[in-house]
Amino acid sequence: MTTLVKNQKIYDEFLDFIAQGTTPKSVTKFQFSEATKERIEDLVYLAKSGELTLEDKKELDELLFVDRLITMIKAKAHQYIQSQSE
Repeated sequence: MTTLVKNQKIYDEFLDFIAQGTTPKSVTKFQFSEATKERIEDLVYLAKSGELTLEDKKELDELLFVDRLITMIKAKAHQYIQSQSE
């Protein structure tokens, strides 16, 4: 499997979640699949051990970008939920 396919699958997890319809509360609870979490852990381990290939580094960088983006989306959802309860 190429990095592009792996990354596309990871992007697709969140895109599918959004496309199915969400609420602010469901957004705050979004989690990557166990397979994705394991892949991230593997890449972090490889990075710490100095065994990360250039392809792996690119994949990890993209995963971390998506993770940061999702974190920001979750923060906005939390803000929305709080503003609705005031």
